[in-house]
Order: sequence, then structure tokens, then C-alpha cells
Amino acid sequence: MQEAIILVGGKGTRLRPLTNHTPKPLLDVAGTSFIRHQVAKLMDAGVGHVVFATSYLADLFEEEFKDFAQDLDISYAVEEVPLGTGGAIRNAGRLLRGPAGAPVLILNGDILSGVDLRAVLHQHRERDADVTLHLTRVPDPRAFGLVPTDGSDRVLAFLEKPKTPEECVTDQINAGCYVFSRSVLDAIPADREVSVEQETFPQLVAQGRRVFGHTTEDYWRDLGTPLAFVHGSADLVIGNVTSPLVKQPAEALIHPTAVVDTTARVTGGSTIGPHAVIGPRVVVDRSIVGARVTVAEGAGIHESVVDHDSSIGADCLLREVVVGCHAHIGAENELPAQLRLACGIRIPSLGVRVSGTATACLTVH
Repeated sequence: MQEAIILVGGKGTRLRPLTNHTPKPLLDVAGTSFIRHQVAKLMDAGVGHVVFATSYLADLFEEEFKDFAQDLDISYAVEEVPLGTGGAIRNAGRLLRGPAGAPVLILNGDILSGVDLRAVLHQHRERDADVTLHLTRVPDPRAFGLVPTDGSDRVLAFLEKPKTPEECVTDQINAGCYVFSRSVLDAIPADREVSVEQETFPQLVAQGRRVFGHTTEDYWRDLGTPLAFVHGSADLVIGNVTSPLVKQPAEALIHPTAVVDTTARVTGGSTIGPHAVIGPRVVVDRSIVGARVTVAEGAGIHESVVDHDSSIGADCLLREVVVGCHAHIGAENELPAQLRLACGIRIPSLGVRVSGTATACLTVH
């Protein structure tokens, strides 16, 4: 039986306020929690047992899957103190059931990828590797650590983020998907913080162990920021990247219980959650509108997230904005890009106009 670990212990601070009460992997992406997309992909790759390496709000993962009736065993490994990526893998490894020689598939819990997991596993077995990493090519690698390989795909080094053009020796980066041999996993020090990127992998390369890259140019996105999160959801809906849970590409994904006025336009891979109400002449483009959200006449929501039980007033304009749950945005507000509004915030009508003459004042109750 193929086994896997998903690393889901992070606090998702870059996605606040959405993650104030919900772990990042449990946020809705293309109509369901992101971790369900990952689980479905693992099952498609033949995984029969998955261990969630949890920490932040760990109980919510068990709640999410308490009625999961699929042919998959799920275990939960909880970190009481932060252990880093390597420590989390080692901690979760205690719950694995397979034989000592069996490879273990490991996913970061915030990466949306089109990589063929069966192909990664096949290469790992074919090369008799100690570790196989999915590597992806990016147009601008300066924001990432680099992973150069030789002509046989063997990893040569793990390099820090380049500071000069001359240091950009490759466009390959760690894509957050690994296959470990059990011997490597079991050798990670237990009960202390360990980074696989900065400690485990470089040590394995220095020791001459068989560390290989599986390099692709498949779709890849880190969902750690609001804009990336919104774009990832939209790309799943549109079909730029596939999930077993998205049956066919569409311009929008609207829950059957949502009410959308016939004059409204919902486009760009947007999702509309359960019991949401979208009023006349509203435009929702490339955005996520949560459960029980109301959007009044003439409002525009672009590349934004409106969390559950919030209301957006008439003729509001939101671009690249995150609205926390239970918020109220009065009519005719124009919110600046990259603004994040806390859960429960209340903004009066005409309270914020970034391109008009009204004073920019926020009233929080």
C-alpha cells in the first residue's frame, strides 16, 4: 500500500484574516477545502494511507474528515511544538504502516500543482533513489532557493536565494513534493526542529546519497498569499490545472443554493458559496465569495476574497481585497488593493474612496 504525508501544520499568517480560525489547507478552493483536492490527487496516485502532519488548530482536520467515506485510511500526527518540515515528517513517520523499504510520498499542504504523482514515484523506484524531489522551472528564480541537477537528474546542491544574476545558475526550484525512502525518513532527528531544505537535503547530497530531481514545467503555484490563493482557485475552476474534484472546466462555480441575479456577471473562475446572494448588476471576477455572503446591487469584486457571512453594499468596488468573516462594508466604498479587513469589521457607506473625494476613514465596531 502506498503511503503519504501531507504537511499541514503552518499558521498561514500571510493569508490572515482568513486563517485566524481556519488552517490554510481547510480554506475553500474551487468549492471545497484545498486539502480535499490534495487527498483526491493522492488517491488517484494509488495512495491508501495518508498521515496529516498537523499543529495549528489540529482538531479541525479530524472534524473535516470525520465522515470521509472514501477508500482511504487517515491518521493524524500532532506537533505540540514547531518541528520544522523535517521534524514534522519524522513525527508523522511514526504512524506509517508500510515496510521499511517502501517509499513515502510527501506533499506541502499549500502547493497547487499539476505534477503526475505516479510519474514521480515511478522515477524514484526506477533510480533506486534515497530522495526524489519534484522540481519546477520558474521564469524568475530570484525569490527561491535553487536546485541544480546534472544530466542524469541527480541533485548537485541546494542553493540559497540568488542575490545577483550570476548566482542564477538554474531556473529549477523545490516544488514542495518529495518521495523519501523510509531509511532517510527514519534517520531525521526526532523531537527537535529540522528543516529538510536547509539541513536534511544538503547533508544527503554532501554524503553522496542518491538524491534526484523530477523536473517538470507543469502548473505550479504556492497558495500562501491572497492573490495566489484566489488565482489558484480560479485556475482549478477554469481548468488551467486539474483536480479529480472539479469535473469539468467552467467560467464560474456557483453553489446550487446560491442566488445570483440574472443581470449579474460571475466570471474568471470565480466561486460563489452556499446560500450567497448576488444582486443585480454585480460583477464578480476571478474571486471567491463565501457562504451566506450578500453582495448588493452594482458592486464589483475583482481578484478578491469575501469570507463567509459578510455583506458588501451597493456600488462598492473591491480589487485584490480580503474581507474577513462577518464583516459589513457599506454602500459606495472603494477599497484599496491589498487591503485586508478583519473579521467583524464595519465600514460605513462612503467610508473609503481611494479615487474619489470622500475622506478615507474606517470605523471598527
